[in-house]
Amino acid sequence: MVPGGAGRESGDMTTQTSHDNGSPRHAESIDSPTIPAGSPSAAGRTILVTSATGKTGRRVARGLAGRGARVRSGSRTGTTRFDWTDPAGWGPALDGADSAYVSYYPDLAAPGATDAMRAFGELATAHGIRRITLLSGRGEPEAVIAEEALRNAAPETELTVVRAAFFAQNFDEGFLAEGVASGTIAFPAGTTAEPFVDADDLADVIVETLTADGHAGLIHEVTGPEALTFAEAAAEISRAAGRTVTYAPMTAPEYAALLAGFGLPEPEADWLAELFATLLDGHNTPVTDGVKRVLGRDPLPFSVYARETFETSD
Repeated sequence: MVPGGAGRESGDMTTQTSHDNGSPRHAESIDSPTIPAGSPSAAGRTILVTSATGKTGRRVARGLAGRGARVRSGSRTGTTRFDWTDPAGWGPALDGADSAYVSYYPDLAAPGATDAMRAFGELATAHGIRRITLLSGRGEPEAVIAEEALRNAAPETELTVVRAAFFAQNFDEGFLAEGVASGTIAFPAGTTAEPFVDADDLADVIVETLTADGHAGLIHEVTGPEALTFAEAAAEISRAAGRTVTYAPMTAPEYAALLAGFGLPEPEADWLAELFATLLDGHNTPVTDGVKRVLGRDPLPFSVYARETFETSD
């Protein structure tokens, strides 16, 4: 992603509404029973990981391999070719797999995502895929439509949706890393607080849903344990790094112009800026207990992520 992908990553941007479709089968994580993690074996399973070079994709692939799964790492350049812009390659990537982790690029709320989910679901059904975990986000009604398209296209598949807050790792692996390195994080978040989720926690949740029973039909909403403003996040990074990193708020039009200056096409820059304006209006600030419900432990605080990532040794 260029500086400014939607809070997920290259190949898995992410953040969305707690939007229930009204069916009791698709309960939100906050309403579903606690499902303790038992580290079930995935031996004998073949699982396709889409966007396998992304922030969650590579972590999910590693976690699945650790449970004994045969991991098929799909990417635009890997052995298993998978490109969301080239549907002709989806079938071969699915052939012989029994499950899939789906992380759509650039974002599940992006134009074209609903059609892609419908087509992928139809192919998954044709190839006998039994279980799918879909990465989605919080606060994006368009993403909910894409979720439903996949659900309807693969009605016999055990589908779990994981809606994630902004990744903490966007500050060191993603679109905010350049700002951290320069000392100024320019972003149109105002004073809105966001419950940043650690990508390792998110990946662990995804691995659990793919390898353990009891998650079919559920929507797990995962966040970190507390909400911080971007200024507070910058302060945590400053303390850990031993140097000053500040947050510089921007308007959505200013941010769109910044993205266009990096070479992003103007329509996409405008779309991203408007998306952030929608996401960062405060409705995604509440913290959920999705990580604890699925894994049986608390999520990693942002301060710990900052120390582990940015702290320098003397």
